[in-house]
This record gives sequence, structure tokens and C-alpha cells, in this order.
Amino acid sequence: MDRSSQHQRSVVGLWVGRLPGPLAILNRFSLTRYLLASVVSLAFDVALFMVLVAFLVDPGWASAAGYSAGIVVHWLISSSFVFPGKARDGAALQLQRLGFIGTAVLGLGITVAMVSWLTSAGALPVMAKAAAVAVSFFAVYLTRKYGVFR
Repeated sequence: MDRSSQHQRSVVGLWVGRLPGPLAILNRFSLTRYLLASVVSLAFDVALFMVLVAFLVDPGWASAAGYSAGIVVHWLISSSFVFPGKARDGAALQLQRLGFIGTAVLGLGITVAMVSWLTSAGALPVMAKAAAVAVSFFAVYLTRKYGVFR
């Protein structure tokens, strides 16, 4: 990838950048783009989580499966929309992917530990998941912004 194409926005980034007025803020800051990507990924995550819990899968295992599905969605969005122009080539891309997976494992660990602990303490699975989402969101965002996609 040459230097000029590294700084181009994805199709989604261009579309979001053309939104009117206050909605354009979604494209202005990496945190707001990350939040948007996280909402989409979280939809996949929670949908799978809730289906598995409904089928009586242990909430800890269900949170792991849901989070894992969200990881795949988040990579696709993060590498093209949240941190445009920060994707690497060749071996550096493989290292970047490993870093992304490492941060996903961090978030997965936070999520599974919190959901397991909170549900064993009597919290509803969906409330435990919500608490875990809040904590893992900021931990993973900061490590991706200042580590993986720096």
C-alpha cells in the first residue's frame, strides 16, 4: 500500500463524514468511530449471548462465544473505518492482527471474568454483561489506540 492510499477513508468513513451537523461528529474522533464500531460488534455479541443463554448455555461460556463473534466484526470495522490508514502490510499486518487478537483476549478475559463473577453473585446475566461491556470497552479501546493502531 503506498503512502497516499494509507490516508484514504473507507467507503463507510466517507459516508459517515458526509452526515449533516451533529451526526458528523461520529467521524471526527477515533473514540466516536470506535464507539460506533463497538455498537455494531456488540449487537452481534449480545445477540449470540442471549440466544445461547436462552438455550441454557452457561453465561460465562455464552459471553465468550458472543464476544468472539464480536471480535471478528470489530476487526473488519476497526481496520477500515476506526483507524483508517493505520493498517499495515506484510509481516507488520500480521503483527498488527496479533496485537488486535491480544487486546481481544484482554477484553474477553475481562468479560468472562466479570459475567461469571457477577452472575455467581446473583446478578442477572444481561446486567452482568452490561457491566463487563463498559469495563472492557475502555480497556480495549485504549490498548488498541495507543498500541495496535498507533
